[in-house]
Amino acid sequence: MGFVFSRRPGAARPVSWLAAGALILIVVGCSGDPYPQSTLHPVADMSGAIDGLYRQIVWWAVGVFVVVQTALVVTVIRFRRRPDQPEPRHVYGNTLAEVTWTLAPAVILVFIAVPTIQTIFRVSGRASPGALQVEVIGHQWWWEYRYPELGIVTATELHLPQGREVALALTSADVIHSFWAPKLAGKRDAQPGRTTRLAFTPDSVGTFLGQCAEFCGESHANMRLRVVVEPAADFDAWAARQAEAPAVDSTAALQVAGLEAFRRIRDPGQHTCIACHTIAGVSGGVAGPNLTHVGSRQTIAGGTLPNDSAGLARWLRNAPGEKPGSLMPKIALSDDEVAALVAYLRSRQ
Repeated sequence: MGFVFSRRPGAARPVSWLAAGALILIVVGCSGDPYPQSTLHPVADMSGAIDGLYRQIVWWAVGVFVVVQTALVVTVIRFRRRPDQPEPRHVYGNTLAEVTWTLAPAVILVFIAVPTIQTIFRVSGRASPGALQVEVIGHQWWWEYRYPELGIVTATELHLPQGREVALALTSADVIHSFWAPKLAGKRDAQPGRTTRLAFTPDSVGTFLGQCAEFCGESHANMRLRVVVEPAADFDAWAARQAEAPAVDSTAALQVAGLEAFRRIRDPGQHTCIACHTIAGVSGGVAGPNLTHVGSRQTIAGGTLPNDSAGLARWLRNAPGEKPGSLMPKIALSDDEVAALVAYLRSRQ
């Protein structure tokens, strides 16, 4: 496909490439949301402030580009070399021009610096007293969320109410991580032995993706996160469900068998679920994610696998194969044990 403007051999090829490139750009531009972690579609006050600052700087850059390129084009055309033209007059200084091109950048930098400093203070992490407090703990390679005022502990998916300010207190259990949900807020490092803070107010309902933005080891790229923003009533209902420990259906044989498999102490050298994971009323391990309500989550394994029967089975059979370097080892489980554990964990709603 192409448009031929010349009969010369090969003349149509560059035009075809240009047409194909334009078509690709049009198709990409018409797609729904090809970049779910883009910073260009803010849904919170903090990300909106950062986006507004970027837009101001871009317009200043566009203005400088237009002025400089216009001056360049005018100079090239007006002072181009002509036949029989005498040598131009040599100019060794122009005070007005020198003062102008010194002051103009300085003034532009002031107009950029003032809103930049204002934005830095605005996104510093200070929150109002009524903000929802959430403790965020980075692990290799998953995120833990604690809501101290609600008595909730969960992982991977951060639930927030729409329109209420949230104050995140970030730290790490091992190495330096960086919490980043681009549509909601800027990056903040989570460092062991130190607490950093992030505060914002989400204004749109939806599930917004993010990830660790600081290289933290072998599965750094597999350390993902989801922020679920929902109406206040829905958030309150979610919090109420999370605060209660789900009971095992004693009439469901697979669930009962799964609970037994979860509790089972294995032979020396083998690992057991209760050593690393917490399920309210069952176990109190803290090395891995809290699984009290794992069945209510959209994903598992730090956001890398869907939370369905197939995804859970894959993870239980060979966690290091799904996430290199995973602290959860490959456990010798029979097919019956896997099926039972999947049924039990899926019931933890």
